[in-house]
Amino acid sequence: MRILVTGSSGRLGSAVLNQLKERECSVLMTSRRKPEYGDRFDWVYSDMLTGEGLEVAARDIDVVIHTATSPMKKTKEIEVSGFTNFLSKLTHIKHFIYPSIVGIEDIPYHYYKHKHEAEEVLKQSNIPYTIVRATQFHSFVDSLFLSKPFLKGYFIPGNIKFQTVDVGEFANHLIDLTEKGPQGRTGDFAGPKVMKLREMADLKIGMSNEPSRIYNVSFPGKLYKSLLEGKNTNPTQNVGSVTFEDFLRKDMTGK
Repeated sequence: MRILVTGSSGRLGSAVLNQLKERECSVLMTSRRKPEYGDRFDWVYSDMLTGEGLEVAARDIDVVIHTATSPMKKTKEIEVSGFTNFLSKLTHIKHFIYPSIVGIEDIPYHYYKHKHEAEEVLKQSNIPYTIVRATQFHSFVDSLFLSKPFLKGYFIPGNIKFQTVDVGEFANHLIDLTEKGPQGRTGDFAGPKVMKLREMADLKIGMSNEPSRIYNVSFPGKLYKSLLEGKNTNPTQNVGSVTFEDFLRKDMTGK
């Protein structure tokens, strides 16, 4: 089995490659810049926006793990238009694995809207596929909201909810799916516990022993409301085992 990992230099792509080091399979990486595992696996350049290199990357591939994504720049062009173009070059493959995000149809955010559109494009194609949604990664929420106190305080929307999951666990789940065959839309992969952001900040303050305070802020609008309501969580699918506390401990101590 030959596996293509798109977006191989990104957060999830790198985690997938790290897990694949321990597996017996043929791997091709593709991205705009060469990832750190360039000496371990074959790599080819490709660009989801322009389409350059995609045909070469798709050649002789059995399974695709599509971790390429663009939440900030030219999102629709890459997530939908570029994605559709990429699928047109994959009519021969046996299995396309699409990692997505829990709650994207219920959260009014442009990136999520386009991820949902991409899911529908994949469903309408003739390509055998698996769509698996995950909750936000521990590292994503930590870097976005809790990376560094400002004036010895965290100014955060403390009441919004997350059910964060370990990126390595999700990467391992994606690789396991390569051995199971296409499943269509499969069960979500959510973290072990739903927490308010304030609880997550309290944990970090306690573990870092830094004198910090939490200042709760709120925002108007439907996006904030959807996160207050936990639309980005799925407590019935708490399959991840690594907690946010586990993540912080490893991040702070390396253990």
